[in-house]
Amino acid sequence: MKNNAIKTNIKATAFMLFFISAFFLFKYSPLAEYLAPQAIQDLVDHTGPTSPLIFILVYAFGITIFMPASLFTAVGAMLFGVSWGLLYNMTGAMLGASMSFWIARYLGRDFTSAIVGDQLRNYDEKLSARGFATTLYLRLMFFPFTPLNFALGLSSVTFNQYFWGTFFGKIASGVILTFFFATLTEVWRSGEWAGLLGWQTLLSLFLFLNSFFIPRVAKRLFPDLR
Repeated sequence: MKNNAIKTNIKATAFMLFFISAFFLFKYSPLAEYLAPQAIQDLVDHTGPTSPLIFILVYAFGITIFMPASLFTAVGAMLFGVSWGLLYNMTGAMLGASMSFWIARYLGRDFTSAIVGDQLRNYDEKLSARGFATTLYLRLMFFPFTPLNFALGLSSVTFNQYFWGTFFGKIASGVILTFFFATLTEVWRSGEWAGLLGWQTLLSLFLFLNSFFIPRVAKRLFPDLR
């Protein structure tokens, strides 16, 4: 028992150090400059055939240190267009989400389980019973992507529930945001600003605005998503 407690505390300390390191990397280190949109574009432009892999790894790593997923989604759409951009964005997002989940699960889950009270433990058990539906609904609500990755890793939701709830929840916003940013990029590159009034731009804007109503529609269609 004592050895288990020591192991749990070591993991919890490592988890806290991870968060502190991520914060300083994001805020104060030169690394943040290399994850800026223009820096990512320059990196992709100089890596040739491996550019999709490089982008996916940068996307995954970026969101594990709490950079906004929407930033990388926009960059992916601008660099690769709608179809390939969606594929690379989804792959990077799912890889980063999986990494974040397992970091939290391995380093923080035992400590969290030991300190939560009975009421929170009951909520956690109910959450695990509806892990897929809860994860899906929170993703559809545009709950901040990275914090939710770590929060669900600390919960009793299984990885299978988490992965598929994230996948189906993320693909809705992924399609809309990728199409939206890719369309704006196409207009900007062509210099034909009249295209802002074209059907593609208006459709992407319509989809983007209506994406905020997805949770309400989903709750009506699927009453279990609560």
